Amino acid sequence: MQIAIDEAREGMEHNHGGPFGAIIVKDGKIISRAHNRVLVTNDPTAHAEVLAIRQASEVLDKFDLSDCEIYTSSQPCPMCLAAIYWARITKVYFGTNKEDVAAIGFDDSLFYKFIRGDADKSTLEIINIDRKECLELLKEWDEKTDKEMY
Repeated sequence: MQIAIDEAREGMEHNHGGPFGAIIVKDGKIISRAHNRVLVTNDPTAHAEVLAIRQASEVLDKFDLSDCEIYTSSQPCPMCLAAIYWARITKVYFGTNKEDVAAIGFDDSLFYKFIRGDADKSTLEIINIDRKECLELLKEWDEKTDKEMY
């Protein structure tokens, strides 16, 4: 965890983004380390956990990180949690929780409300269009003989 904290501090000191760091470990060895880089990249998805997952996947040359663990200085936000699930990581160690980071301005409560269906509908409008045409893509994928599932 100390290395994740050090990553967070480094990013914070260089104004790369908020005070968040993460490392991914496999068999007791650090595979990747990252800190929040939202400000330096102007990428709202450049959270420490997502960047650590991308780096670990590249280093290990695979998208399935089920044999890895992630240490993160704060409880993963919903986006990072989804990335952790997609990477199939099964153990997350975290430091501060969502209430701690909300107290300093990183409030994820809107996302949790949206996921539960409790959010004000004016914050994000989601419209289903061209379903028939998009279903054709699914059919093509389903019939594709050389596909690799993930």
